[in-house]
Amino acid sequence: MSDTTAPAPVAAKEETPFRRFVSEFAANKVAVGGLLVFVTIALLAIFAPWIAPQNPYDLAQLDIMDGRLPPGEVGGSGITHWLGTDDQGRDMLSGIIYGLRISLIVGIGSAVIACLVGASLGLLAAYAGGRTDSFIMRLVDLQLSFPTILAALMILAFLGKGVLNVVIALVIVEWAYYARTVRGSALVERRREYIEAAQCLVLPTSRILFRHLFPNCLPPLIVIGTIQIARAIALEATLSFLGLGVPITEPSLGLLIANGFEYMLSGNYWISFYPGIALLVTIVSINLMGDHLRDVLNPRLKK
Repeated sequence: MSDTTAPAPVAAKEETPFRRFVSEFAANKVAVGGLLVFVTIALLAIFAPWIAPQNPYDLAQLDIMDGRLPPGEVGGSGITHWLGTDDQGRDMLSGIIYGLRISLIVGIGSAVIACLVGASLGLLAAYAGGRTDSFIMRLVDLQLSFPTILAALMILAFLGKGVLNVVIALVIVEWAYYARTVRGSALVERRREYIEAAQCLVLPTSRILFRHLFPNCLPPLIVIGTIQIARAIALEATLSFLGLGVPITEPSLGLLIANGFEYMLSGNYWISFYPGIALLVTIVSINLMGDHLRDVLNPRLKK
């Protein structure tokens, strides 16, 4: 007699939170498009020495006779300047690719450091409470009461130009946003059972803060961190445009826009126009990702 026993059904693979997050993110074509654009921009910045037609800040590769060539012109060195050249004969496409490096370094670097500082203070304020909480939050209120660009200008007027100085200035004006966000989430989490259990076990405060409390405050922190990266890039561009950002030897997109601003009325629009487009595309791509991350990580915002 043949065995007619039916095979046991295969258990369905359980969907993990990470897999669910990836599937929800991939379902939004706008967010995926923003991610692809940002990854492309990041790759261009990383591999700039191998991708750019020339090093726009190597004097041996420049020719002053190629100054302000319109887009598509061939220079004296035989290079086709697809986006034209500036007044010093620098290829604008190369300048944008190299400028992306500084803009991303300043934006991402300042956002990461400000996140670490602000998140640590926000966790401490929520967990300690009392005078510690009041003192830290008064510092946050004081910081947020100043206009961001004005505070950054005052700091850079004291520190001077430089990539490191711009990062320091942006960290000082941005940390309060992270501190307030993390404190709000931590105040809810600190009354949960797992925090009380950790306190009963007399675990070190640092372990409770960063091993137990901090991971549960990550969703809002990821959202605000993404938006703050775009904000930091825009702030750096504004500071460089005003002449208090990065020096001319370390160009960013804001400095490239500033260099061509005086030639706009003479018809040489490309010197400022194309760096401005690159800055706009970079900020929009980051904001598109941040907006969708907010929707995915906050169930109340889902349709």
